[in-house]
Parts: sequence; structure tokens; C-alpha cells
Amino acid sequence: MKKCLRYILVFLFFFILVLLGGFFVVDHFFPLSITNNKTTQTILAEDGTPLWRFADENGVWRYPIQLDDVPNDYLDVLLNYEDRHFYEHVGINPASLLRAAWQNITNKRIISGGSTISMQVARLLYPHDRTMIGKLKQIFRTLQLELHFTKDEILTLYINRAPFGGTIEGLGAASWSYFGKAPKALTRSEAVLLAVLPQAPSRLRPDRYPKRAKQARDKVLARLAQYQVWSPDIIEQVQKEEVWVYPRKKPQLAPLLARRLNQQYPNIDIIHSTIDLSLQYSLEDIANNRKNQLPPKTSLAILVVDHTDMSVKGYIGSVDFNDKERFGQVDMISSLRSPGSTLKPFMYALAIDDGMIHSESLLQDTPRISSDYRPTNFDEDFYGPISASEALKNSLNLPAVELIELYGPKRFAGKLASIGLPLESNGNNPNISYILGGASLRMDNLVSAYSAFARHGQVSPLRFTQDEPLLSKPFISDGSAWITRQMLVNNHQLVYKTGTSYGYRDAWAVGMNPRYLIGVWVGRPDGTPVVGQYGSITAVPILQQVNSLLLNKERRLNRPLPLVTKPATVTSAKICWPSGQALPANDENCHRQKNAWILNNMIPPTLDTLTVLNNNIYRSGWVTIWVNNEGKRVSADCFNAHKKQIALWPIALENWLLPKERRQSLFPEMDKDCPVFGKDVFSPLNIIGLRDKQWVKRLPGQQDVTIDVTPQGGTGDKWWFLDGDLIEQTHDDQKVALRVTQTGLHHLLLLDQSGQILRLSFTLD
Repeated sequence: MKKCLRYILVFLFFFILVLLGGFFVVDHFFPLSITNNKTTQTILAEDGTPLWRFADENGVWRYPIQLDDVPNDYLDVLLNYEDRHFYEHVGINPASLLRAAWQNITNKRIISGGSTISMQVARLLYPHDRTMIGKLKQIFRTLQLELHFTKDEILTLYINRAPFGGTIEGLGAASWSYFGKAPKALTRSEAVLLAVLPQAPSRLRPDRYPKRAKQARDKVLARLAQYQVWSPDIIEQVQKEEVWVYPRKKPQLAPLLARRLNQQYPNIDIIHSTIDLSLQYSLEDIANNRKNQLPPKTSLAILVVDHTDMSVKGYIGSVDFNDKERFGQVDMISSLRSPGSTLKPFMYALAIDDGMIHSESLLQDTPRISSDYRPTNFDEDFYGPISASEALKNSLNLPAVELIELYGPKRFAGKLASIGLPLESNGNNPNISYILGGASLRMDNLVSAYSAFARHGQVSPLRFTQDEPLLSKPFISDGSAWITRQMLVNNHQLVYKTGTSYGYRDAWAVGMNPRYLIGVWVGRPDGTPVVGQYGSITAVPILQQVNSLLLNKERRLNRPLPLVTKPATVTSAKICWPSGQALPANDENCHRQKNAWILNNMIPPTLDTLTVLNNNIYRSGWVTIWVNNEGKRVSADCFNAHKKQIALWPIALENWLLPKERRQSLFPEMDKDCPVFGKDVFSPLNIIGLRDKQWVKRLPGQQDVTIDVTPQGGTGDKWWFLDGDLIEQTHDDQKVALRVTQTGLHHLLLLDQSGQILRLSFTLD
């Protein structure tokens, strides 16, 4: 008998060894893999609320969580209802299997499977038929799970893979879908319901069958009472609660941001964005309300950034993601568009840093001709002498062209590219048109570049996720940033710049308050024009609405706004035009006095245009002359001659100056006894052959009239404009034949190479 028992034990020993050996061999050749169930991707708001979810190829959404994210109440229910000995067995509970087999045999149908949580995970990872072979496969995979994973890891797999009805898998997705909250915030009643739901997810869905769900929940509560998991008082309290869930709703906020992050981080399951959930809701409401006010096929984009850490708080890439006629799925925040005048603040800031201008430098808003820029409408709408601050605030084109010509278009474009704002154009050959919108850029890069004015001259890339670091790159000085911001001030809490591209295709407003950067764009994604669409008319009202929303939010949070302090490198000074420098107010060369912000105590003189500088034509600034004791102008070698300095205005401004400020008035009368020989310092421009306001009559029987006109004075090439159209280009005193056919009032304008202009009008009868 003992010998027989020994043989049995030896046989069992070797049998177990063979089974174990076979198990490890099969485990080696058929390894367990959980990657065949690829987790879907979820984009979260700053507070952890799902904004958008990307399902798998079957439309299933999973929201992976860790055990620390699961409430203890849920774990109590799950383990006591599904697998009370989960942490004691090796994945298979023989007693449960035998009990399930007996129930199935006696009832002649499947009553229960006797599966542990580990076995359920194995079935979720490797689905099988309900046959004996299928059960053996499940057991094998279960033992593999127990071999390669800890109990907590297996439990985590179950929590993230269990079915919860429809296309929802995992406790995280179920909690957000049914109750609109994170799993950690589930109530006891909700935890019990979600613990039992995977038993029959289609039959017990609480959004469709609340009565069935309540019955199943109460059945679980009875089990908890039986095993004294919870006290009778708690169970009674939970039983009184009705089963109520949100209407099933997919997270659908910030779709274009979600797509952007999905493309940028395709292998990350959960992306923690920096989006402010309540702000995003409000911005989408603003876009939806504005939609009906916009012309057909017009979209808009809004970008809000907290410039204290460069985190993106609001992202509206189109007016309506689902509106195909408005190209709603085109993200205008990342699309190339013409910036209009929104680049001008950078030009002024760089010019200040370069010592070219201060805040009140004299600039010229006058008609001009150059190889790259030809005005097409010479009307009366020019300011003439204009300060840098007024030119920027009024977004005047010609002063900005004056600056970029002197600074250098390639240098300007290179500076912007170095901080992440590349400009693109046909041929990518930077020219002066860039400052007027003659290149394309992206809104996100533009708003990032504007951080220089809020972050002491440092430019920082936008941060779309909480894991992205805050980086900075120097661009302009702190003082230049502060001065430029002051030049743009509209009110003390909102600074902004507008832009309108050629043909009314893009309307812009980019602004900042003490905490936020705001970018607004309005236009048609297909690039077709919308006549009358200006940045100041179309985009600014949206900017102001968003700004009010943000400031109200700060007040509700009782959060103090960051303070903007003047850098020590910036001081104020009283300067005089036309020299642009500091002079006593009673100095005869101080024609107009201004209060200017200056950088590093530098007071740069007034600039001349590039044309005047290159040709040495009628330069402005200080001119030295010689006068006698009577104050008359004389030659330097005359008796009693002494030096006198005169500050001259730029020649192109002559038509906008007071009579006493013009060159002819500034130069003293010539002394006939000791005159100055040689070419005079100024030759005013005139027209011979036609007087201002002259009436011209046609000869009898003729339909038109030809008027011969000749320029007098001025210098270099001359351009003739009749009623706004360029009709002739001549040199020096070359005669021009004006052929006029239409009766009525006509306007003639003559422009010379130095920038002088002469206007006159005449009427053809």
C-alpha cells in the first residue's frame, strides 16, 4: 500500500512538473500581450475634465486611470461582489468553478461562469467561445496574467477594460459619460451601480433602463449587507437614492485644439491641456452668437493665452466645427494668413532699440514713390508730420514703410523668424511690403511674438499642455517693450493692434491686458474678400468682448492683476520738432514741443527717408548758415559773418507745415552786398502752365483739351498724377501734355524725387 502511494505521489510530482514545464514552454511561444487593445486618446481641460475624445477603429472610448483614481467604495463593492478572494488565489478559484459547473448542470443552462477578476481580464484581452476549449484557453491566459503581473496591475487592467454599455469601456470613461465627473468623485450609489454594470452592460444601462439598473444595484447592496461590508445605515441610505444619470454625451469641446494635440502627441493616451473649461465654454458661446452676424462663408478664430506662464486658456479655431459652408474644420489659428498691420509694433520696437526713434520722433505720412511701394490713391488723407506714437496708434502705412526701409526688410524678417514668427511670401524675398501685410503667418506664432510686450521683451512659445516647459528667448529690450506698449495704449487695461489685409481678406485684432494675450481673426478661409471688413470694425468688438469676459473672471476669482512697471532704462524728456531732440521751449528752432519716452537716455534725431539719404537731396535736420549783424544771410567770408544753425523739417512735409515753418521762411533774407554763391539749399516745386482753381475751356467743336505743363524747381525724377492715376514720369524740367476729356473738377498732383508735392485743381468746362 505504501509502495503504491509512493508511485502515485511520484507520478503526480512528475505530472505537475510536466504541466509546469509545458506551461512555461507555451508561455514562451505564446506570450501574453495587452497592446492588442490600444487605448484611445482623451484631451483634458486644465481641471481634468475631458474636452474631446478620440475613439478606436470600432468607436470604443477608453479613459485609462490608476488605482489611486478609484474611490474605495467602488473597490469594496467590486471585490466583494465579483471576487472576494482576489488577493488570495492564483487567478483561478476552484470552488467558484465547481459551484458554477454544478449550477449550469442542474439548471441545464449557463447560470454563471465562476470567473475571477483575473479570468475576466483574460477574456477581455483574448475573447473566446463558451466551450471547454475556450475555457481552457481562458485559464491559460489567466495563469499568464498572474505570472507576469501583480494583483494591483491585474485589477487596474479590469477597471480600464470592463464594458459599461455601448462604446464605453473602463470605469474612467463610464464615470464621465454617465455622471459627468471623475471616478474619485463618485457617490456610493454611483459606485455600486458602476460595479455591477459590466455584468450585463447592454441590459443594465442606466441611461436606457434605470429600473433594471436600480434592481441590480439593490441586489449588490444586499450582498454587501450579507457580508457586512457596509453598515446597515449606509446601505439603507444608498437604497433610498434614485438612479439618475446625465444623458449620454461625448466630450466635444475645443475640437480643433484636440486634433492639433492628437497630431502632435499621437501615442499619449491622456493629454492634459492648459485649457480653462469655463472660459472655453464662454468663447464657444461667443463664436456661436457671432456666427449669424458674419457674412456667408466667413469664419473666425480666437486664441487666449495667460502670458504669465504662456498657457493657452481658450482655443477657437473656427466659428463652428460642424459648419461645412464656413469651412468649420479648417483651423484658422494654425493657417497661413496675411497679417495686415499687426507686425507694425515689432518694427517700432526694433527701431527704438536700434536708436532710430523715440516715442515722439517725427515721421512722415506723405505721398511717396519707391521701387517697392507705389501709392495708388493720392487724396487729401495724409497726416503730414506725425509722431511715432500717433503713427502706430493710427496704423499709418507710410511711416511704417519709412522705418522698414531704413531698418532693412531682410533684417526685420530675420529678427521675427529667430523668435518663431517666420513670414512667408512668393519667392520668400523680404521687402517693405511685409510691414503692410505682404507676407503670410500663423496666428499662434503671432500671438506668441506679442508676448514680448508683456514679458519684458522676452518671447515665449505657447504652452498647450501642462507638461510643456516655459521657454523664453530675448527679442527686444524691456524698455523698448514698455515704450511700444505705451504707444499702443487704448485704455489702461487693454492694449491692442488691428490689422486688415489687402482686399479685406483678413481682419485682425491682437491685444493684451495685465494677464492675458488675446488674438482674434475674422475672414473667409478660402481667401475670398469681404468688402468693408476691417480689423477695427470686425475684430475689435470681439476682442473687447473677450477682454471684458477675462477681466470679470479675474474679479470673480478675486485675483490681483499683475502690475506693469516702467523699467529704469526708460525716462521722459521734452523734445522739439523738427530736430527730434531736446531744446529749450523758447529756442527759435523748437517749433513744436513733445513729451517723449526715451530709452537709455538716447534722443535720436529726426529720420530722413531712404530716398533723401541715398541721394543727398534736401536733407533735414541741422543746417549751418552764415549771417551778418543784421541777421541777413551772407557768405562765410563776409565781414561780421557768424554761424547760425537752423533746424529744417523734412522736405516732403512742406505742404503740411505752417507758413512760418517752411524752408523759405526759415532761411533769412540774402544780403545783396555779400551773397551766397552756388546752388541754394532749397528749390520749391512749382507748375508752369496751369494755376490752382483755373477754369479751362475747350475750343469749339473739340471733345477734349490738351494742357502743356512744365515743372519748375524740385529735383530729380518727377511723377504726375491726374485724378489719382499715374499718367507720366519725367526728369528735371521736362514738359508734359495733359489730355483731359471729361468735364468737371480735376485734381493734378506733382511729386518729385525728394518727396516734395504740389497739388492744384482745375475745372474743364
